Amino acid sequence: QVLLSESGGGSVQPGGSLKLSCVASGLIVSEYSMAWFRQGPGSEGQGIAFLESIGTAVYIDDVRGRFVIFKDNAKNTLYLQMYNLKPEDTAKYYCVAKTFGSSWALAYRGQGTQVTVSS
Repeated sequence: QVLLSESGGGSVQPGGSLKLSCVASGLIVSEYSMAWFRQGPGSEGQGIAFLESIGTAVYIDDVRGRFVIFKDNAKNTLYLQMYNLKPEDTAKYYCVAKTFGSSWALAYRGQGTQVTVSS
């Protein structure tokens, strides 16, 4: 059974930082394409940061330069370090994992962790 468990969310002021963690069980992070998706109030879920099994990272324009996706294979854990947070980053953040070549729509997903950015 695959389980992705996110943590690290919370409330922060604009300009602040947070580090999200996703501990995986039932799959090996180093063998999967991993990503962080987020879903804000009244919006659809969106992939914001992607990490291929070989280590290539891709970001959407809204977070590039502010967020860093990385993994610790020894801990089987995916991370999202977020800097200079903005109110528009407020959303529930989900850890997602899929096999190479499959669709993100069919990927494994955690329960999410809430991030709220406000003054």
